[in-house]
Amino acid sequence: MTDFTATRALFDLPEGVIYLDGNSLGPLPRAAADRVAQAVKDEWGGMLITAWNRAGWMEQPRRLGDRIGRLIGAAPGTVMVGDTLSLKVVQALHAALTLRPGRRVVLSDNGNFPTDLYVAQGLLAALGPGYELRTVAPEHVADHIDETVAVLMLTEVDYRTGRRHDMAALTRKAHAVHALTLWDLAHSAGALPVDVTAARADFAAGCTYKYLNGGPGAPAFVYVAPEHQQIAPLLSGWLGHEAPFAFDPDYRPGAGIERMRIGTPPVLQMAALDAALDIWDGVDMVALRARSVELSELFIAEVEANCPALTLASPRDPALRGSQVGFRHPEGYAIMQALIARGVIGDFRAPDILRFGITPLYLGAEDIRRAVVILREILEKGLWDRPEYRARAAVT
Repeated sequence: MTDFTATRALFDLPEGVIYLDGNSLGPLPRAAADRVAQAVKDEWGGMLITAWNRAGWMEQPRRLGDRIGRLIGAAPGTVMVGDTLSLKVVQALHAALTLRPGRRVVLSDNGNFPTDLYVAQGLLAALGPGYELRTVAPEHVADHIDETVAVLMLTEVDYRTGRRHDMAALTRKAHAVHALTLWDLAHSAGALPVDVTAARADFAAGCTYKYLNGGPGAPAFVYVAPEHQQIAPLLSGWLGHEAPFAFDPDYRPGAGIERMRIGTPPVLQMAALDAALDIWDGVDMVALRARSVELSELFIAEVEANCPALTLASPRDPALRGSQVGFRHPEGYAIMQALIARGVIGDFRAPDILRFGITPLYLGAEDIRRAVVILREILEKGLWDRPEYRARAAVT
């Protein structure tokens, strides 16, 4: 059983702040600063270029991939860390399309995270005429999986509302018509139990700076099912070569998941992620999910009892949502800025959603209740109605 009081002590959170935005950027693990300092001083500073071998820098992407793999139900050797989520989505989507050469349709939902849709649009345009990105309402995805679909590309947990797709059921339906699946786990990994192996997912990708707490700009990860690992990657980078230091002028893909590497790994960022993943070694994902549901249900009940002006945007059934809760209000942006000014940090997603991440590693019931007390005061007294709270910042 996971001790969530103990895990809370592993994070460096500002005094008095209630942090409800770990679904966007996880807070600083206490061990991360020292681990990065070690990488800077002892490895970069003391070992210089020899650290690629002596400190294991070159093996970081595979080693960290296996650590993340445990959290998403992936076998060793099927997850690689590096680059950005957008790049990993492009890699995985192209690989899936090459495995279904007679089909031209990528099916997604119209609530998918924009970057996934953008990179799919760009890739399909580059591949030439006849390719189509078909988007439908999330609740109608299953009805549109047919023999024309090459790839079903979905984000398991909706970034705004937390609505959750049934990965196993939709993957079964896709496989029944010989389509492949690509799952974005950005709001799943570290938020709830995921089992890509049991669900028979073909490809998956995700980021590590949200629930996994790897820090701003932390690298992404990509999963490739064992049966698909002989694909020829679109982005055939130097470190995905079979023998990078042979300096062969022609590309020869590395073995298995190694071919999904592209460029030089961000060593310092991976050091922070490595420290963050130490926390997860002691976390039971089933217990985490149970605690997440408990806190989410408490939050919804408290908001609805005390803040009637807000409307629930997330599914009411906890089985149908991830580990975040969204509420709607026409003045959602200004209300969120007023909350942040009073030490309750969530975020806003257009057009009108106040978004709150429920992260049991460092949140408890008292945090939830106190956050709602502050939210109620802001609404009852109209404290959000100030010019500085209406001025939109670059990041919302």
